[in-house]
Amino acid sequence: MKEQIELTEKLRKAREYEAEYSKKIAEAQRPIFHLSTPVGWMNDPNGFSVFKNEYHLFFQYHPYDTHWGPMHWAHYTTDDFVTWKFKPCALAPDMNYDKNGCFSGTAVESDGKHILMYTGVHEDQMPDGSKKLRQIQCIAIGDGLNYEKYSANPVITADVLPKGSSLVDFRDPKIWKDDKGFWSIVGSKDKDAGGQLALFYSQNALDWTYIKMLDYNNNKYGEMWECPDFFPLDDQQVLIVSPQFMQADGKEFHNGNNTIYFIGSYDQKEMVWKRTKPHILDYGLDFYAAQTVEAMDGRRIMIAWMQSWDNYMTPDSFAWSGMMTVPRELNVRNGRIIQTPVRELKNYRKDKVSYQDYIINASEGRTEISGVSGRCVDLNITVKDCKDTKFSIAVAADERHETVVNVDLENDEICVNRNLSGMKKDFISTRMMDIEHSENEIHLRILVDYYSLELFVNHGERAMTTLIYTPINADKIFFTAKNSITLDIENYNIDKKV
Repeated sequence: MKEQIELTEKLRKAREYEAEYSKKIAEAQRPIFHLSTPVGWMNDPNGFSVFKNEYHLFFQYHPYDTHWGPMHWAHYTTDDFVTWKFKPCALAPDMNYDKNGCFSGTAVESDGKHILMYTGVHEDQMPDGSKKLRQIQCIAIGDGLNYEKYSANPVITADVLPKGSSLVDFRDPKIWKDDKGFWSIVGSKDKDAGGQLALFYSQNALDWTYIKMLDYNNNKYGEMWECPDFFPLDDQQVLIVSPQFMQADGKEFHNGNNTIYFIGSYDQKEMVWKRTKPHILDYGLDFYAAQTVEAMDGRRIMIAWMQSWDNYMTPDSFAWSGMMTVPRELNVRNGRIIQTPVRELKNYRKDKVSYQDYIINASEGRTEISGVSGRCVDLNITVKDCKDTKFSIAVAADERHETVVNVDLENDEICVNRNLSGMKKDFISTRMMDIEHSENEIHLRILVDYYSLELFVNHGERAMTTLIYTPINADKIFFTAKNSITLDIENYNIDKKV
């Protein structure tokens, strides 16, 4: 890599544009503790990695419009997963092999260099004169600020895959390194249009060899498996994928694009992956393309794009579109992934309000509790002596607006309803999930930011993520119960100025 990287015209233009126009977006319009795009469009997180003792996150990015367009890579860094530092655009579609977009990928640190692996997209002319898109895998190497694309890109093409594999759907490489060298899995489609994951090996991250198909979905779990992540967790192995065009199966999966995971085992020597049945990672309306990093203290941290391909909700007045979830710590318990907001978020709590054994009487109807309010809050509720009852918690509420968490212990399910959150178009408004609870208690943690709600049940056993573009001054919280219930409550405001 050259000591000084020369910027291409497209990359320079993107950097100049984001530097100028991101400043024109009022800080008061942005979420308080969620990462948002500097300007324009955001989707999948990319390159979530450690480099030189700092966490780097890139993401799919179209700076010039609030809708999807030619993909760039935006770039941020963080020390604590809550406060993010803006860095100039890292990649632009400025080569013939990626002129139609720098699609998703991952990153790894090696020998003092930051290696990005991404999907380049270009259009090829066929012998009959028609044009078809091709997706290929590319490498860029940098110093944490500037990245130079490898002169011999692409490093992997779909021509090496088994006969019948798609030449178009071949994307989203996951790269990792061990004592043998570099490995990567890449999403693809087989001859029957089912998803498959191709495994590759390299000694230097530049020269790659196809090894085998690591997994097939056999057309059971959607079609193309996008954005694969493959990592060890609590002495087991986890595969996360985001299937396209998946049909609902009860409450465990929902239609369209969602994110699922498998827990299993991986024999590194024989390169054999064995998995159990899948589960949905997040039951909400707005969660996709999850990506993880192993933190410097050993924790596995996950972040995801907080938006839906099928329900574009960004207000017309916004010059930015897209946020990331709160980063979450992952563990395995009883064969399921447990996810909880990163512990660093507690450093931004203030104005604690707490109650022990607070009784919500059914006869009182809609109940407001003194001090339990706010638009950027970390609300923790323990319901004691759980009976077959129903109750609800309305947040981001005023006389006209609310987003409601409905808890139905008669049927052991929770529904989040954003129908009155301020939407002016006809969007999907509800999502449900089954829950488990003892006779003694159930615990709910609700993170509310200006435009989002993230619900965690029973210390991370279930999660549900939902966008809400509600007027920011709607900050009340109301409780309603079918039968009287007893609660322990802790409510905190979240403020990054703490």
